[in-house]
Amino acid sequence: MSAVHSNISIFVPHIGCPNKCSFCNQRHITGVFKAPHAEDVISAVETAKKSKNYDPATTEIAFFGGSFTAINRNYMTDLLKCAASFVEKGDVSGIRISTRPDAIDEEILTLLKENHVTVIELGAQSLNDRVLKMNNRGHKTADVVKSSALIKEFGFELGLQIMTGLYGDSDASAVRTAQKIIDIKPDTVRIYPTIVLRDTDLAALYADGIYSPQTLENAVSLASKLYSMFTEADIRVIRLGLHSIEGEAYLAGPWHPAFSELCQSQIMLSSALKKLKIKGKYNIYVGKSDVSKMIGQKRCNLKHLSSNGFECKVKVREGLNNLELEVERDEI
Repeated sequence: MSAVHSNISIFVPHIGCPNKCSFCNQRHITGVFKAPHAEDVISAVETAKKSKNYDPATTEIAFFGGSFTAINRNYMTDLLKCAASFVEKGDVSGIRISTRPDAIDEEILTLLKENHVTVIELGAQSLNDRVLKMNNRGHKTADVVKSSALIKEFGFELGLQIMTGLYGDSDASAVRTAQKIIDIKPDTVRIYPTIVLRDTDLAALYADGIYSPQTLENAVSLASKLYSMFTEADIRVIRLGLHSIEGEAYLAGPWHPAFSELCQSQIMLSSALKKLKIKGKYNIYVGKSDVSKMIGQKRCNLKHLSSNGFECKVKVREGLNNLELEVERDEI
């Protein structure tokens, strides 16, 4: 079994973003109101090292929340050099950053490489130029394609972040974005449904009845479809849904604390239905960590299968993982 990867997350809220995107109020997403400094990086690493599960070989320092390579160069370098010192001492395996597609060039990549950055994630959000413009992203699809190629050329691991349910977007457009991302061949993808937060342009569009957010059911269905597209293309999906938001900031949209599990549960149900042909009693075998996902919240998956004539029990089988399942007829 592979070791569990973990991040020591340092949030750099909004200070590097040249645009105010329609959906964005990162303080409400991260809960962070002040910009971090080198001493904050040191404190975060020292705290992480005290954890009983701490493993330097699988731990990275991760600068998330803003557009890291668009912040003041001296400030960025100070944060990088502090983080790099922990890589050099063997306390962490590398550094992960997230940034804008139009904030990448050869000079910046050289600087990142010199300071032990190993993973770069780009906030692509959509690969539909009309949707990008409607949401005031300030970059185009071409920027994502160009920056992704440069990042891979320099030997970094590439991650792309996309959003579903954006203002002006559609399910069909999101699927086309996923297809274009598959063509780019990133190492990882994060999928986030759009949430309406207070003090955003999207909140005003929602209040005026111009923007209608996804329902939770629709968001789960679409994210599940995209997840399957990426995994079938050997691209790892490392996040489904936001980690957290401040409760008072939420206005509307498909927020759910277990969004990822809802999606994975939907994927397992679809997989089971493809394997079940003749009505009757069955045992569905899954990995230990996937039992609850196959059963579904409030046993919804088993109830759905039963309503279609399949009486199923979920059992554990060694060797199955990552939403894999096997179906056998119950002869008893």
